[in-house]
Amino acid sequence: MADIQAKLRFLPLSAHKVRLVIDTVRGKDVVEAIEMLRFIPKRASHPVRKLLASAVSNAEENLGISRDDLYIAKIYADEAPTRRWRRFGARGRFKPILRRTSHVTVVLRERGS
Repeated sequence: MADIQAKLRFLPLSAHKVRLVIDTVRGKDVVEAIEMLRFIPKRASHPVRKLLASAVSNAEENLGISRDDLYIAKIYADEAPTRRWRRFGARGRFKPILRRTSHVTVVLRERGS
């Protein structure tokens, strides 16, 4: 039983916002999780759905595993580098602008029959 892994790097959303989406699908069957992500009204749901579809495609093409036998064993979002800008404010001060990014990793496993 091999783990099927896919990564999405430098997603231009904060890891906190992505975690709100991935917590809903952790441990579910892959087909059910993809359908759930289709109807979640968060901006992070679309890239996570594409990542999950990519992992399923890797399993089907490279290992010959059916998508009905797969489930999400692990899925997590880590913080990636933050881009920093300065916007000038009142009295010669500057206000920092932080553009956060994240790395998302999904690990699929085959259900034991």
